[in-house]
Amino acid sequence: MALTDDVKQKIQQAYRDVLAGKEVRARYGQRLMIAEIARYMGEITESDGLRTSPPSACVVEAGTGTGKTLAYLIAAIPVAKALGKTLVISTATVALQDQIVLKDLPDLRKHSKLDFTWTLAKGRGRYLCMSRLEARLHDEGHGDSDTMPLFLLDQPIDDEARSRATFENMLASYGSREWDGDRDHWPEQIPDEIWRQVTTDHRQCTNRHCAYFDSCAFFDARKDLDDADVVVANHDLVLADLALGGGAILPEPENALFIFDEAHHLPDKALNHFAASVPLNSTRQWLKQLSQALVKMQPWLPAGSQASKAVEKMSLAGRDLDLALARVYEEVEQNTGWDFNEERRSAQWRYPEGALPEVLAELAGETRIATAGLCRHLGSLVDELQSAFDERKDPELDRDTADSWYPVIGAFHARAEDQLRLWVSWSEGQPSLEADDAKQEPSPAASVARKSPPAARWAVRQRWDHAEDITLYSSPVLADNLLYSRLWSRAYGAVLTSATLTALGRFDRLRSRAGLPEASRYLVVPSSFRYAEMATVEVPAMGALPTDDGFADALVQRLPELWAGEKATLVLFTSRRQMQQVRDALAPNFPELILTQDDMAKNEVLRTHCLRVDDGKPSVLFGVASFAEGIDLPGRYLHHVVITRLPFSVPDDPIEASLAEWVTQRGGNPFMEITVPDASVKLVQAVGRLLRTEQDTGRVTILDRRIVARRYGQLLLDALPPFRRVIEH
Repeated sequence: MALTDDVKQKIQQAYRDVLAGKEVRARYGQRLMIAEIARYMGEITESDGLRTSPPSACVVEAGTGTGKTLAYLIAAIPVAKALGKTLVISTATVALQDQIVLKDLPDLRKHSKLDFTWTLAKGRGRYLCMSRLEARLHDEGHGDSDTMPLFLLDQPIDDEARSRATFENMLASYGSREWDGDRDHWPEQIPDEIWRQVTTDHRQCTNRHCAYFDSCAFFDARKDLDDADVVVANHDLVLADLALGGGAILPEPENALFIFDEAHHLPDKALNHFAASVPLNSTRQWLKQLSQALVKMQPWLPAGSQASKAVEKMSLAGRDLDLALARVYEEVEQNTGWDFNEERRSAQWRYPEGALPEVLAELAGETRIATAGLCRHLGSLVDELQSAFDERKDPELDRDTADSWYPVIGAFHARAEDQLRLWVSWSEGQPSLEADDAKQEPSPAASVARKSPPAARWAVRQRWDHAEDITLYSSPVLADNLLYSRLWSRAYGAVLTSATLTALGRFDRLRSRAGLPEASRYLVVPSSFRYAEMATVEVPAMGALPTDDGFADALVQRLPELWAGEKATLVLFTSRRQMQQVRDALAPNFPELILTQDDMAKNEVLRTHCLRVDDGKPSVLFGVASFAEGIDLPGRYLHHVVITRLPFSVPDDPIEASLAEWVTQRGGNPFMEITVPDASVKLVQAVGRLLRTEQDTGRVTILDRRIVARRYGQLLLDALPPFRRVIEH
């Protein structure tokens, strides 16, 4: 559809109305972004509601102060409505999700004449499950109840009374409608071990067969999903939906226009999503729990029923799997060159090029068969339990038995399926096998797939006081094929935006990591900040480089001079250990000054910092990676950002190491192709903490002299915003 005059008119009028209503002036970068997104969406061709043009994405880098949320909402809502598509806005963080739902969308509707509806989509695990809450309160202190307690799978909680009080509060607040059952809306943070007991997943939920279906927080939140013009989700939920085939939770990709805000997180989120792991000893413990559950369950099943037969087969399958896991454990423990880090009490081993030793590959294949068998029998038991909910059938099991056992067996089934993903990955695509196949003529599909590196495979061995375990891992190294096949090739259209999408001034890194289609278009929106007038970037003389032993001592000596006379300083470290070492050395001489990221919850640390500044006291924040990206301290709350060390990634990350190995094999230079561009993105994000509004001023100090002493340093420096530079020689 070419953009019609009517849609153009709606977009222009909405922008004028919002500017007038909010009494703000138009920003050049924002206008540019609105035009680019509207043009991109208008150029997608369709027939019978389906995209007929080649897959493409619109990628817009827009820095702080552009007003990008408003830009993409104003551009995309009228176009999506005209096309009859759902607009899916996906963020990486809950904070941005809440801002869009609670502030940006209401603001737009209030100030413009655009008529649209929206809803928030979150995964089931963010909502209270009333059935589990009720069972939790009912089961307290009744471990020997007749039917299988729902909480066989949960970790015991140290403070039983405290958790019971929390559960009773939840019940009262939900019953009186003071709380909507959304974990993020509970007044204080709910610890994971408590929340896990009162939420559920799609494997354990009986849907409309549940007694609480009509008052279910999750399904209440979902009611608006089918009718909403705009659905606000997050990257994890979009990826979970795609893993289920697309259209299971969110609209089908073919009927959606996606906007990925904080899009620089998408490739890493996709890798996490398609990674798999199995802790070997813990899994054997879990098999014992399964076997105990089956013993307790057997008396409730009619003799000779399908369910009873499935339980018998499962007992055998569980024993087979236990033996297979024991063999894998023994092989990995004895025939791996473990190098223990005594401080962490762990050792890691990565299999070069993802190639497993022959014996281990064979054992992985056997374990895959055993796990698949267990999965199959668990699946048939789940089906039998589910059929008991259907009044039209004549089920072999009674409804009460199904109610008690469905969530338990569903949880076992989900976990078995997760384990199967690891074994499938470990026993498929062995590089040595592919080398033999290479003698034959490859198919076009195979040659495309081969452009990507083989999966990373590694093992981690951990020791505790009374136990030890080995966990096996597998992960794709690049998310390009996954995102292309599941998302870009299917979506009607997609916009990616963030303040940091380029690395060293180019989009190449994002293009390769996210597998963006050939026909995609790219734009860097000029910033409205007058960087050279607002801030300086300073590189002082230092007695040591970060690679020298004396660097921590040099930091201890230098930092007090840097924060002297400043009201609000943020010092960023690349290692927690170094942050704590420097803090321990400095804190006694500077009481009530230094706050570290680990002192309390993130929001509490930031609140304490702001209160100190409001009281006229100086405050120095020490933080690591998540403070280099996820915090917003405008105006007087931050005037000086100190970067202690260039943010090169840790060399022991197995996925990064596998990628570097692959680049080397192809004749590339992993340091210049991966490490430096990655560091550039992180450095730009860290520096981005300083200027949050057009009124802000301040300085950035970089204490890592490699930025001026090494050839690559100039590239990193040039990729920063054009601050005034002050470099000591």
